[in-house]
Amino acid sequence: MFDKTIEFSAHEDYFVIQEDYPSPIKLNIPEWYKKLEHSVENKTIKGCMPFLDTLTSGYLLKLPQDFYVRHNVENEKIKDCFHKVGLENYNVKINESFINLNSTNADYHSPNQLRGSELVQKNKNLPFHKILNPWKIKTPKGYSCLFVPPLNNSDDRFSIIPGIVDTDTFPLIINFPIVINGDKYPILETLIKKGTPYVQIIPFKRDSWKMTLKPRKKKEIKNNLFFYGLNLLNVYKNRYWNKKSWK
Repeated sequence: MFDKTIEFSAHEDYFVIQEDYPSPIKLNIPEWYKKLEHSVENKTIKGCMPFLDTLTSGYLLKLPQDFYVRHNVENEKIKDCFHKVGLENYNVKINESFINLNSTNADYHSPNQLRGSELVQKNKNLPFHKILNPWKIKTPKGYSCLFVPPLNNSDDRFSIIPGIVDTDTFPLIINFPIVINGDKYPILETLIKKGTPYVQIIPFKRDSWKMTLKPRKKKEIKNNLFFYGLNLLNVYKNRYWNKKSWK
């Protein structure tokens, strides 16, 4: 059987630090979820396998260094939007272009690039901060990656702008523009700590699809509801769910 492997590689000087390596996201299940109980008398989200799949599918990137953000902060009568971080303690080159990966001259995206999007308003019409990532990601031929904020477990201050990259052919490191949650934090001055989970990576096989539409017969719906109602607990898990493996 073909072994599907996703490869993460980084500059050798960063790799030897052995900190904040990418990992299966199932190792980052939130504590509140682990503490939940699920029973006939007390049904909770703990019994919802689709929810669990969001917490366990794919791989996780953590912030490689402290990321200090001042967003929409008034400074000497000028709207100031910048981030300042560094790797002075390591003094290493951690990708091919930047000595300090996320330094004061790190990359931004102009709000004009998303003109008309609600993301611009949420980001308070300011430039989008960009987190630079030390890890190059490689998938087998025919496989791409979906990049999203950690599903149902994201930081409430910011989130990456989701995207899909054909990681079997793309030869460069993928960096991640972020949106500040201006709905909750109109003004934000904060330290996003090194090791903060910020990207969920879900590899998938590229296929061509077509859509069809058809009516459902009443008998089919009735039969489905009948079998679904035979058990009071864990029906989807026991009858329909397929276990996934992420290592």
